[in-house]
Amino acid sequence: MRKLLVANRGEIAVRIIRAARDLGISTVAVASKADGDALHTRLADTSVEIGPSPASRSYLVTDAILAAAKETGADAVHPGYGFLSERASFATAVADAGLTFVGPAGSVIERMGDKVAAREVARAAGVPTVPGTPGGVADADAAVEAARETGYPVMLKAAAGGGGRGIRVVQDEAGLRSAFGQASTEAQKAFGDGTMYLERFVERARHVEVQVLGDGSDAVHLFERECSLQRRRQKVVEEAVSPGISAATRDAMTTAAVDLCREVGYTSAGTVEFLVDDTTGEFFFIEMNTRIQVEHPTTELVTGIDLVAEQLRIAAGEPLRFSQDRIERRGHAIEYRVNAEDPTKDFMPQPGPVGRITLPAGPWVRCDTWLEPDAAVPPYYDSLLAKVVVWGIDRDEALARSRRALDEFTVAGIPTTVGLLRELVDEPWVGAADFHTGTLEQWLAERKET
Repeated sequence: MRKLLVANRGEIAVRIIRAARDLGISTVAVASKADGDALHTRLADTSVEIGPSPASRSYLVTDAILAAAKETGADAVHPGYGFLSERASFATAVADAGLTFVGPAGSVIERMGDKVAAREVARAAGVPTVPGTPGGVADADAAVEAARETGYPVMLKAAAGGGGRGIRVVQDEAGLRSAFGQASTEAQKAFGDGTMYLERFVERARHVEVQVLGDGSDAVHLFERECSLQRRRQKVVEEAVSPGISAATRDAMTTAAVDLCREVGYTSAGTVEFLVDDTTGEFFFIEMNTRIQVEHPTTELVTGIDLVAEQLRIAAGEPLRFSQDRIERRGHAIEYRVNAEDPTKDFMPQPGPVGRITLPAGPWVRCDTWLEPDAAVPPYYDSLLAKVVVWGIDRDEALARSRRALDEFTVAGIPTTVGLLRELVDEPWVGAADFHTGTLEQWLAERKET
């Protein structure tokens, strides 16, 4: 691997370019018209404009990205997260063009990206899955019949879904019949596939994911992350490791994740996601993300392993550099996603020019961002400004460092979520790790009422 094209933008493009530079790999940035002078374009060795500002005409255009790779002589492509990162057709097109795709093969992405197929793989590997339909259901009548066996409440989920879209929780048959068509239509619009499946809804659930690395012949885990603090099924705060599960659950869950990777011959970094029943301690596989995750820095801080660098090494043909017994965890890390959104206006995105900024720094504080003074937040993309990641020798120390880091973070010119995150850190239930996937939304609703 001599020259890497980064098929993304924002903080993840900056992150990948820095990892490649550490390994002595030249980099190519791609940019829409809106991102012509963005930080990632100036950090890379070469930059190519690939289209107009909307992502549908630039970052989501496979032919434009492949043309940029050919023009610059790139021999590898890293998709980052979002955009084309989990499109099997993109991975296949990169490989067919004679380039190295930094990630699993298109066939694996296709297999694990379809949630119904992924559940079947999990069952074959002996990994527990949430009780529900083994495959997609044809229509609302079939869903109602399946729910009679599973029991209410149930969750309707899009087979090709992600990011919280195409999901409905229903309490009874009338609600299921009403929600089915809406959810299927939403999934069809978002993913081009309206297939729905059904599973039991775990009312007090933790969302815990296991970070994995595979080289096609072997796989290891890098422990787990707690991702239960969510709003509209979008993660807001993540931790490594989870403060809400037992050592026995951790061992069983990480073993299950590695077994799943071995079942599919997984290559690259990936994340196996689970629901943990907060009442019984049972855990269930829900999906696999076949890419680097937004929250990967928390794992890096507790293990000392650069996940993006390992992705690049594996893609270049190197075997795993770490056996499981060599991967140790130390301390506790927490990540806060700072968005250009206004919490007082139902988290409406707030694009526009920014003025003076102060980014948190100092001992054991990491800030992954694309943000610079006098930059402008474009209206075309996700509103993520930065990820503030802190480490402590234990969770209490990490929370104390969170207060200092979030107090330091200032952005002039636009509203952000940093104040809300700072308020959240002081909540007693956060300090006690007494939460589940519905807790943050409950807190936000109560906060809004007062």
